[in-house]
Amino acid sequence: MNITQKINDAPLVYEVVAKARGVQLSDFDDGIDDPIDSEEVYELIRNINDPEHPLTLEQLHVTNREHIYVDDGSNRVLIEFTPTIPHCSMATLIGLCIRVRLLRSLPERFKVDIKIREGTHQSETQVNKQLNDRERVAAALENTYLLDVVNQCLATAV
Repeated sequence: MNITQKINDAPLVYEVVAKARGVQLSDFDDGIDDPIDSEEVYELIRNINDPEHPLTLEQLHVTNREHIYVDDGSNRVLIEFTPTIPHCSMATLIGLCIRVRLLRSLPERFKVDIKIREGTHQSETQVNKQLNDRERVAAALENTYLLDVVNQCLATAV
């Protein structure tokens, strides 16, 4: 990703517990209402690569199932993530990667909020403001270098 100096040289790496979502016959029937749930959203973001390390957000415990809230009826999704260190300079980029993945994957009807978990980052208020400001996100995605980095992070998200 062309990031030469790592902010966190030795992050904690957690064991990934495989919890596959069972495929139902109804998943293939467009006539059946299939609401989006937190498990489905987690599956979309768990394999995003960290911009600094060749590890996924799941392996670093940046994202986990318990911090994803979906209200399909109200068309709302809230993702809370935890940077690996309190002064992580990649927090905004990680949040942007999560936002782009969900923009590309979820139906347009969803309002997605992405936040740093309270008390886990020294600049959480500023980062949260940036991640949930449409104009700032759009401007960031117009930067071809930044978009390239985001796309590299998303390359492993299947």
